[in-house]
Amino acid sequence: MEEIEKNSGNYSASNIQVLEGLEAVRKRPAMYIGDISEKGLHHLVYETVDNSIDEALAGYCTHIEVTICEDNSIIVQDNGRGIPVDMHPKENRSALEVVMTVLHAGGKFDKGSYKVSGGLHGVGVSCVNALSKHMKSQVFRDGKIYQQEYAKGHPLYAVKVVGETELRGTRQHFWPDDTIFTTTTYKYDILANRMRELAYLNAGITITLTDERKDDEGNIRQEVFHSEHGLREFVRYIDSSRVHLFNDVIYLNTEKAGIPIEVAIMYNTSYSENLHSYVNNINTIEGGTHLTGFRMAVTRVLKKYAEDTAAKQLEKAKVEIAGEDFREGLTAVISVKVAEPQFEGQTKTKLGNSEVAGAVNQAVGEALSNYLEEHPKEAKLIVDKVILAATARVAARKARESVQRKSPMSGGGLPGKLSDCSSKIPEECELFLVEGDSAGGSAKQGRSRSTQAILPLRGKILNVEKAMWHKAFESDEVNNIIQALGIRFGVDEESKVANIEKLRYHKVIIMADADVDGQHIATLIMTLFFRYFPQVIQDGYLYIAMPPLYRCKKGKVEEYCYNDADRQRFIEKYGDGTENSVQTQRYKGLGEMNPHQLWETTMCPETRMLKQVTIENAAEADYVFSMLMGDDVGPRREFIERNATYAKIDALVMV
Repeated sequence: MEEIEKNSGNYSASNIQVLEGLEAVRKRPAMYIGDISEKGLHHLVYETVDNSIDEALAGYCTHIEVTICEDNSIIVQDNGRGIPVDMHPKENRSALEVVMTVLHAGGKFDKGSYKVSGGLHGVGVSCVNALSKHMKSQVFRDGKIYQQEYAKGHPLYAVKVVGETELRGTRQHFWPDDTIFTTTTYKYDILANRMRELAYLNAGITITLTDERKDDEGNIRQEVFHSEHGLREFVRYIDSSRVHLFNDVIYLNTEKAGIPIEVAIMYNTSYSENLHSYVNNINTIEGGTHLTGFRMAVTRVLKKYAEDTAAKQLEKAKVEIAGEDFREGLTAVISVKVAEPQFEGQTKTKLGNSEVAGAVNQAVGEALSNYLEEHPKEAKLIVDKVILAATARVAARKARESVQRKSPMSGGGLPGKLSDCSSKIPEECELFLVEGDSAGGSAKQGRSRSTQAILPLRGKILNVEKAMWHKAFESDEVNNIIQALGIRFGVDEESKVANIEKLRYHKVIIMADADVDGQHIATLIMTLFFRYFPQVIQDGYLYIAMPPLYRCKKGKVEEYCYNDADRQRFIEKYGDGTENSVQTQRYKGLGEMNPHQLWETTMCPETRMLKQVTIENAAEADYVFSMLMGDDVGPRREFIERNATYAKIDALVMV
C-alpha cells in the first residue's frame, strides 16, 4: 500500500504533456490519416484535393490540376476563390496561416461558406502541412500572388505578396516527410483511380493528373478526367465487364429534406451485389444510413411490384423472396451530400445521420416505382431474375447447411485435409492455403506446429465470379476453406453476409507456385475472398507468400533469388557476370523444395516475404475483378494486350 502511495505522489501537473500546434499530428499521424505507409502517403493528396472539390461543390471551381513532380513532391492547383489571406479577427494573423497551421480551423464550419463539404473536421490541409518536411502555399486573389512556406508545419515567414496574376485559386506544393512515412514514392495508378472517381462523382469538373517522372522511354504520363453525366457514366464504368440484364441506367438526381441525392443503378447477369456509397465524395466503405435507406427502398418497391405482377410465378416457384434477392446482380452508386454528416470516426467509413435513411428511402422508392411502371419489359426481366435468385438462395442454404457444423472450434467440422496448429488463439495462428498435395506435404513437415496450419488445395478452385452461390457451396475446395477458417453464413438477416467473429486464424497466407499457374490460383483464391468474405481483406488478414524462383550457388556462397533481376545481380556479384560459373536451381514449384528450404524461404516469420492484400479502392477493385474473372472476354483481352508487360493491379494493393 505504501508503495502505491509513493508512486502516485510523483504524478503532478509537470507529467501532463501539452502538444502545441501541429505536434499532435506528427506525434500520432495514424490518428489523422489512417496510417504512415503507402495508404497514408496517398491520403495527403486526397485531403488536399478535397479542399478544391469543396470549392467546386460551392460552385466556384471547375478545374483541378494534380502533379506528381520528379522528386515525388505533389502540386495541387485549382481555380476556386483562393484561401482568404486577410487578417483573422481572433488570431491576429493571416487566415491562410490559420488554415495551414491550426487544427480544426477552416471554412467548413461556417454554413454560409460551404453548404456541403467532405473535410468537416478542419484537419485536412493542416495535417498535410504537419506531415510534410516542406510545404509552399500560394493563393491567387485580387490580382496578387500571396505566398507562405512551412517546415514540418511551422511557418518560415509571414504571408507575403510575391507577384501579380490574372489567375484565381490556390496552389499547394508539398514534400512528404520521409522521417514519418515508410515510403515517399507515389503510385500514379492509385491517384488516377481516385481522380477518376472524383470526376464521376462531380459531373462537369475537370481533373488533370500529370506524372513528371519520366518512364524508360523518357515520356511523362497525363490523364484528364471529366464526366458530363456523372454517376450514370460511373456505374457503366464499374459494370463495363459484366453482361447487362438490360442497357438502361436507372438514375435519379433529386433533393429530399434538404439532402441532395444522386443514385445510378444497373442490373447485370452476375450473382453478386455491388453497392458503392459516397457521402460528400467520401467513399463510405462500411456503408451507413444512406445505404440502409437504399436497400429498404429497393426491397419495398420491388417486392410490391413482384407480388402485384408475378403472383402466380412466385406461387409456382414455391419460394419466399427476401431483400437480398432483389439486389443480386445489382450494381449501384449512391452519392449524398449532407451539410453536417456524422461519421463514425475520422476515417469516415460509415455514415450515422438517421435522417438520411428516410430521405434516400423516399427518393429511391419514387424513382424506382416510376421506372418500373414506365418500363414493363425491363421490370419483368428484374422480377424473373429475383425469382431465380430466391430459388438459388434456398439451394445455397441447403448446400451450406450440409457442410456447416454447429461449431467449427470444436474440431468436428474441420476438413480432413487440414493439418491444424495446436494453438487456439486466432491472433497468433496462421493458415497456409497451399497449392498441391506435394507442396502441402513439405509444408506440413517444415512448419511450426504450434502456430501454423496447412490446408492443401487440389488444383484450381472454382471461379466464383462466374458461379451461382449454391455452386460455390457445392465445391469441396471452397467448402474446405470456409470450414477451416470458421466463417459462417446465414447468422444475420442477410444470408450472403459472412460472419467472421469466429475466424480461427488472423493470418491467411496464399502459398502458390511462383509461375503463371500459381499466380492464377492465387487470383482465384483472392476472388473468393473479395466476393464472399471481403471482411477478411478489410481487417488485414489476407497475405500472399513470395516463394523464390531460383537458388543460386557459387562456391560457399548461396542465395535465394525471387526473380530474374535478383539472379542477374548474384551472377554479376559472384560469377563475374558469367552465367556458367554459377550453379542455378530453378524451382518449378513449391513441391520441389524440401521441408527445410520451404521453411526458411517461405514460412519462417524471420526470413520470409509476405505481401498483405488490401482494398485501396472498392469501386476500382470491383471493376478489376469483374473484368479479369468475369464472362466478358473483350475487356479482358484488351487489358492483357495493353498491359501484358507491365500490368499493376493496384485496386487490390499488396504491401
